[in-house]
Amino acid sequence: MTRKKIVAGNWKMNLDYAEGISLFSEIVNMVRDEKKGDQIAIICSPYLHLNSLAKLGGETVKIGAQNCHQNESGAFTGEISAKMIKSVGCEYVIIGHSERRQYFAESDELLAQKTVIALKNGLTPIFCIGETLDERNNGSYFEVLKSQLDHGVFGLDAADFSKLVIAYEPVWAIGTGLTATSDQAQEVHAYIRKEIAAKYGQEIADATSILYGGSANPKNAAELFAQPDIDGGLIGGASLKSRDFVDIVKTFNS
Repeated sequence: MTRKKIVAGNWKMNLDYAEGISLFSEIVNMVRDEKKGDQIAIICSPYLHLNSLAKLGGETVKIGAQNCHQNESGAFTGEISAKMIKSVGCEYVIIGHSERRQYFAESDELLAQKTVIALKNGLTPIFCIGETLDERNNGSYFEVLKSQLDHGVFGLDAADFSKLVIAYEPVWAIGTGLTATSDQAQEVHAYIRKEIAAKYGQEIADATSILYGGSANPKNAAELFAQPDIDGGLIGGASLKSRDFVDIVKTFNS
């Protein structure tokens, strides 16, 4: 089965309403001319943009949220539910981004709950895993990644797991300007796919899109995306510049 080729932009906590609409309009117009075949382009914006972007994006650029709450509804002031996100036209939601894990102390068990509620409401989770610099340097990163998979998403049955997108984001390469080499990234992506195969079988492993997230940009995207187990990118800073984001999307055309 052919895996989906995906470039997902994560705007993080940037852009006011007007700035977001302006940037997204540029991206849609440019992607419409450049996207080929079954490639998928996604923008994961702050909540305030979601409804308007969903109306503007159409089939050209899909919309995702950056987080959701683990409960269906209730007295959780300031939170947003998966049902709310789905209701404004979103198709995707990032779950377990390293910034959520680090700054908001989100555990694998909590992220497992968020994944279940997202799937229940028809959203596709982009589930993030990754190691810190210390874990990379001390050689424990495979064990760290396996634990995040085991406790975060490997409790799902095969049918639900097959709906996920996995994103590998080395924490040491996010917002630092450091990037995993293509060999480092491929090694980890191949390991993740091997673990998925051991849990769910080779057919599901071969069909699962695994994205690289960690300071990917137009200069390194081609080398990264050429690796056999890297199916696209979860793009941070470069998604805030329309030309950079679209140049990364175009990488698949070369």
